[in-house]
Amino acid sequence: MSAPIVHGGGITEAAARFGGRFEDWLDLSTGINPRPVELPPVPQQAWHRLPDKLTIDGARAAAASYYRTNGIQPLPVPGTQSVIQLLPRLVPSGRGIAVFGPTYGEYARVLTAAGFAVDRVERAEDLGPNHGLCVVVNPNNPTGRAFQPAEILAVAATMKANGGVLVVDEAFGDLEPDFSVAGHVGADGNLIVFRSFGKFFGLAGLRLGFVIASDAVLEALREWLGPWAVSGPALVISRALMSADTGAIAAGILDRRAGLDAVLDHAGLKRIGGTGLFVLVEHPDAGALHRHLCEAQILTRKFDYEPRWLRIGLAPDAEGDRRLADALHQADALRRGDAWHPGDVLRPGEC
Repeated sequence: MSAPIVHGGGITEAAARFGGRFEDWLDLSTGINPRPVELPPVPQQAWHRLPDKLTIDGARAAAASYYRTNGIQPLPVPGTQSVIQLLPRLVPSGRGIAVFGPTYGEYARVLTAAGFAVDRVERAEDLGPNHGLCVVVNPNNPTGRAFQPAEILAVAATMKANGGVLVVDEAFGDLEPDFSVAGHVGADGNLIVFRSFGKFFGLAGLRLGFVIASDAVLEALREWLGPWAVSGPALVISRALMSADTGAIAAGILDRRAGLDAVLDHAGLKRIGGTGLFVLVEHPDAGALHRHLCEAQILTRKFDYEPRWLRIGLAPDAEGDRRLADALHQADALRRGDAWHPGDVLRPGEC
C-alpha cells in the first residue's frame, strides 16, 4: 500500500510541532462548514438498537428528495472514503483508470495500490478506450473547477461506449445543486454519484455519505459494506436535516466565504479557485506562508505536488477572520522587513 495522504484537519499533529493548546488553534485546513448545525433530537432507540429497515428507508427517502435523484434511493455509506476503497472491485483487471486532476488524492492512491494504471486527465478528449473507470470531482477539490451537467453526461456517454464507468464525486455540491447529475443516474446506467453529508452540515465526524447508482451497483456496494454499515443515530440525524429547510445553512456558509474573500483580498493573495467552503490561493512561497501561519496557530492545507498553492477554509466567525488577517499582515511585514504591531489591521466587522 502506498504512503497515506496528509489531509486537512491535523490539528493535534500541528500543535505537537508548533506548540499551543489544541483548542487555541484555528483550523482552516478543511472544506467543512465551520458552524456545525444544531443536532435534531435522536430517540434513545436509535442508540440502543441496530438500525432497522424503517430507519434506513427513511434516510434514503430523505436523501432522494434532497439530492433530487429522480426516484433512485441513495445508499447510505459510512463516509465517501469507504466506497472509494471499494472502487477497484468495479473495474475489470487490465483496464486503465482516468482521474480528472489534480484532485482529491485518495482516488489515485487507492486505485494505484490495487494495481491499476492511473492517468491524470484534464479534458474529455484525453479519455481512451482502455479506461474502464473515470473519476470527476465536481466542483473539484482543490481547484474548484466545475463542469456543467451536459459536459459530465457527455463523459458518461464516452465511458459507456468504451464499456466503462464514470464516478462523479459531488462532495462540495450542496451549494451548487444545478451542477449535480444525481437526477440523471439511470437504474441500469454506468453513472455513479458520490455525495458527502458532513461537509455542508458541518458534521464530518458523523462519517456519512450517500451513493446514487444503478440497482446492481448499489446492491454490490451494500453487500461489500455488510449489514449496519451506518449507525442509527447518523441515519436519524441525516433524515431530519435533509428534510428541513437548509437555506439558512447555505446563507451562513456564503457569509463566512465573503469574510474570507475580504481578508485574502486585503492581504493581496491571489485567489485562483475554490468552492463555497474553501479558497485556493497561489503564493510564490506557499510553504513558508504555511509555516508562518502555523506559528500563529492557524492551520491551512498545503500541497506536495504544487508548492505555490494553499487551500484556506472558512473561519467560524469575524474573530477568526481577524486572526487570519493579522497573521497574513505580519507575514507580509516580515517579508518586507517592516515593523509590525499586533492589532493594526482589520478589525472584526471590517472584512
